[in-house]
Amino acid sequence: MKIGVLKETAPNEKRVAITPKIAKDYIDKGYEVLVEKNAGLASSFSDEDYKKAGAKIVDKDTIFKDADVIGKINPLTDEEIEKLKPGQVVISMVYHRLHPETVEKIARKGATLFSMDAIPRISRAQNMDVLSSQSNLAGYKAVILGADEMTKIFPLMMTAAGTITPAKVLIYGVGVAGLQAIATAKRLGAQVEATDVRPETKEQAESLGAKFISVEDEELENVSEGGYAKEVSKEFLEKQKQAVNKSLYDADLVVTTALVQGAKAPVLITEDQIKNMKRGAVIVDMAVEKGGNVELSEPDKIVEKHGVKIIGKTNLPSTLATNASELYAKNLYNFLTFMSDKDKFHFNTDEEITKGTLLAKDGEILVKN
Repeated sequence: MKIGVLKETAPNEKRVAITPKIAKDYIDKGYEVLVEKNAGLASSFSDEDYKKAGAKIVDKDTIFKDADVIGKINPLTDEEIEKLKPGQVVISMVYHRLHPETVEKIARKGATLFSMDAIPRISRAQNMDVLSSQSNLAGYKAVILGADEMTKIFPLMMTAAGTITPAKVLIYGVGVAGLQAIATAKRLGAQVEATDVRPETKEQAESLGAKFISVEDEELENVSEGGYAKEVSKEFLEKQKQAVNKSLYDADLVVTTALVQGAKAPVLITEDQIKNMKRGAVIVDMAVEKGGNVELSEPDKIVEKHGVKIIGKTNLPSTLATNASELYAKNLYNFLTFMSDKDKFHFNTDEEITKGTLLAKDGEILVKN
């Protein structure tokens, strides 16, 4: 089986779906690996690195002509979809609930499509979970970006000129990104508070040293599904806002990470709240790509409003492209070697991982939005 690796073309994308080390792992298992010229360059992997691993460097057209499997991080572009042949297998992140047209176009070409962002949150699929691996890096980088824009330091510092008190950090959302943000802020010496609509995250936040801000409400009994937060009512969001406001207005750095699977991100911080925050405070909106948790955030811009800097950086994992590529490539390797051997795929549609990720097979759409 030949695996083709395409160079990413999305704006600000520096990652690559397979690294030289993972290419060698495939080859050791009997697969062949074709890599588009310069596909790994932005992640600090040269064509020579891939050649040493045993991969072949080819042009894009050769991949579409010869590869049985096409691996990518972002969805195929329309131009790439046009090059597909019937029976080819495409594996990438798709976000099919937000982009059903991508699934339809690939199906019309008679191809098979797996979506890496649809990996179920179950224990035996943890080593394939690209959302978790990439969110870990994003949570770390969000705190570093915030620290860079702050006019204060994080840790307690005692000097001959006086004592500097620790910065106060508030994290919205205690998922993978939020937990890494808590851990990073604590390592840098900040006082950290966190909040989440899912009460089961309280213990996780506190285990990392954060104070958890909870909201008492009957609605909390049913706000989690498959490891993700579900949409909650406007009334509940208002209660959460009131519970968190004191900490928000006192924070030096705020990181928002709240996403709802398949839906627009909830607005957690309004302009009226920003008006009451400290001058010099910084907000990092990690959900800006999905509509934003902050009313005034803008994609890939730093907006300063009412004395507060609001950072809306998209695709944070790509800013750590080497590590992000290494983790994604390992997730993809674990997924692909679970789904196939060197000769063929094993399409067991009753199996949970296959059922969750297989969006189209040989031109037939299998998923409903």
